Amino acid sequence: MLNAAPAGRRAGFTIVELVITLALFGVLLALGIPAFTTFIQNAQIRNAAEHAVSGLNLARAESVQRNAPIRFQFVSNLTASCTVSTASGSWVISLDDPEGLCDVAPSETTAPRILQKYTQQEGAAGVTANTAGGGLVIFSGLGRVSGAGTTQIDFSRAGSVCEHVDAAGSVRCLRVLISTGGAIRLCDPKVAAATDPRHCS
Repeated sequence: MLNAAPAGRRAGFTIVELVITLALFGVLLALGIPAFTTFIQNAQIRNAAEHAVSGLNLARAESVQRNAPIRFQFVSNLTASCTVSTASGSWVISLDDPEGLCDVAPSETTAPRILQKYTQQEGAAGVTANTAGGGLVIFSGLGRVSGAGTTQIDFSRAGSVCEHVDAAGSVRCLRVLISTGGAIRLCDPKVAAATDPRHCS
């Protein structure tokens, strides 16, 4: 025969047990939020960098396929007042100069004959792309970089410090390298070992 619960004793949590549980949950939550925030910021940086690599590869492939120069250009925004930018994550792939025409829908005939465009608000809000050599890459019909242009793109987050810049940095920044031959490579500036394929050389 089972023993019955003592009179006056009910199954469940006491107030003290509930308060202790909530306090522990609060402590764990407080410890986890900064790590989760950093995880999200790093994911946004990677997202922006990988989109840029995809865009550059598309521009290069289109230049070879069409045997014509194709522009990959960082722009301030995707409006009718857009300008070339060296510190924006938004970009346009086009046959003609898209300045002031970034709001035009992709078209084979309507100037500036945009093939694709990307705004940094697409999963990468707050990410900055700082370019070395200007904000424009032109691929020739052979898939090579034509003339002087962007050779390096550093992706970081506004208001944050990169881990490779300062040991106390909070975000893992990434870099895209573009060779004159048209090779495009995503690398990690924090990786020091030259034998590591993620190394920026």
